[in-house]
Amino acid sequence: MEHTHYGDMDDTLADNYIPMTSVRSGVGEVVSDDLFCFTNQIVNISLVGTADDWVLVDTGMPQSANRILKMVKDHFGVASKPKAIVLTHGHFDHVGAVVDLVESWNVLVYAHELEIPYLTGQANYPEPDGSVEGGIIAKLSPFFPNEPINLGSHVHRLPSDGIIPGMFGWRWIHTPGHTPGHVSLFRDKDRALIAGDAFITVEQDSLYKVLTQKKHLTGPPVYFTTDWHAAEQSVRKLESLKPSVAICGHGVPMSGEELACGLSQLATDFKNIAVPDHGRYVDNNIH
Repeated sequence: MEHTHYGDMDDTLADNYIPMTSVRSGVGEVVSDDLFCFTNQIVNISLVGTADDWVLVDTGMPQSANRILKMVKDHFGVASKPKAIVLTHGHFDHVGAVVDLVESWNVLVYAHELEIPYLTGQANYPEPDGSVEGGIIAKLSPFFPNEPINLGSHVHRLPSDGIIPGMFGWRWIHTPGHTPGHVSLFRDKDRALIAGDAFITVEQDSLYKVLTQKKHLTGPPVYFTTDWHAAEQSVRKLESLKPSVAICGHGVPMSGEELACGLSQLATDFKNIAVPDHGRYVDNNIH
């Protein structure tokens, strides 16, 4: 009998429960026949595929594995598990449950090669910027964890040709800015987009708007974005794909004319809409 050893994994986020929520927490939304969005407190994760052939994109907040396992059971059935886990990036709210889920499912994790240091215990992310222009969540962001997790040998680099293991018909697109190795996922046949935090549909620095999930297409969360020039180029790259529907890391899924107009406006006027007036990482002035 083959045994899998998890001794090389370490979850330094395990004790960092973040007491933040929104009106959509626990809500699942069928975006298309094989695309399901689930809100875990303040962040979205995606199930791509059908019950016997699917991939999980991102893994939510720390200490959320049991909620995610229950959601999967309710949606796909008790015996269902993904072919793989794909991470858009490694910030705490996107990898919070990944170690526990890997232990439960015995699946591989894939991420861009530039994110691997943050997923194998080698490097901390830059500290969240509490000085950035924004609301109360931006001011509280220095309390958010920026330390890495360690998936050890369970995390693999995404193939350089754009293929996503387990996600036939999808391709990954390098969309840096929010993090160096941030990726978005795109399917050409129906122009479905999983954008991660390349852009979002809620003002994530505002506590009221996060709680109420008031819809507003804007740039990446300001307190964790360290390269605004790259972030702008990434938005323009995604807008050029003319997505028909988008699931973002934060906020409600968006589609049709609302998405097209909002994304076009963001790409055209990114500096005024998305870039804060001041902050440690504005103009890429990283200290």
